[in-house]
Amino acid sequence: MEKYLNDLFIKQQYDKNNFFLIAGPCVVESEELVMEVAEKVSKICANLGIPYVFKASYRKANRTSGSSFTGIGDIAALTLLKKVGEKYSLPTVSDIHAHEEAAMAADYVDVLQIPAFLCRQTDILIAAAATGKIVNVKKGQFVSGPSMKFAVEKIKNAGNAKVMLTERGNTFGYQDMVVDYRNIPLMKAHDVPVVMDCTHSLQQPNQTSGVTGGNPQLIETIAKAAIATGSDGLFIETHPNPSVAKSDGANMLHLNLLEPLLEKLVRLRAAVV
Repeated sequence: MEKYLNDLFIKQQYDKNNFFLIAGPCVVESEELVMEVAEKVSKICANLGIPYVFKASYRKANRTSGSSFTGIGDIAALTLLKKVGEKYSLPTVSDIHAHEEAAMAADYVDVLQIPAFLCRQTDILIAAAATGKIVNVKKGQFVSGPSMKFAVEKIKNAGNAKVMLTERGNTFGYQDMVVDYRNIPLMKAHDVPVVMDCTHSLQQPNQTSGVTGGNPQLIETIAKAAIATGSDGLFIETHPNPSVAKSDGANMLHLNLLEPLLEKLVRLRAAVV
């Protein structure tokens, strides 16, 4: 694991041969939700020796319908993310959506995440790099693993070597995604940690209902294949009741299913290391 990731998890006890986990609800809906998920997932990960980063978006800028929920307010949500990190001694991550948001979000979270649709936007990559935070760039649905070297170079050339890349599938037709697992070793060749997004890669976007669909029953399949092909980390959005989630409920993992899944993945990781 890259040294900067070891530094990120310094407050946690974990198995250094394990994968790390980025997990949480899609968006900050309420204080009760983020605290419930952080408490439960942090306990599971501590028991399994998995280093854990709490994830929730402070705002959802990319929504199919203009009437969809976007957030409770930027500062209110970022304040809750900081509170989660302090209460449970966890690093936190959230998306930014424009270059002017980087410095603001960096005051509250430990990792800045660049959404897949923005992975080629030079100004947002450089602004994120300038904060000195770890920058997690999601591979665009329209981009190959090898071409992500340019995103890595932009961040490193801006003076920040703390980069991660996340695979989240590629567009397959108008309303589906497919994962090319060749991208995991190909992106690791850029000398950065690589994460598999096990939930967004199962999205079925652009539905005529205005709400993105998904296939959460295949999360375990995606996660197992990612571990087997050398992914350093997993990204799993999880919610105690996905059916009422205000964003991405169709592809989030029910919180009660997370522990048995992670138990299987820890055993698989031990077998393939």
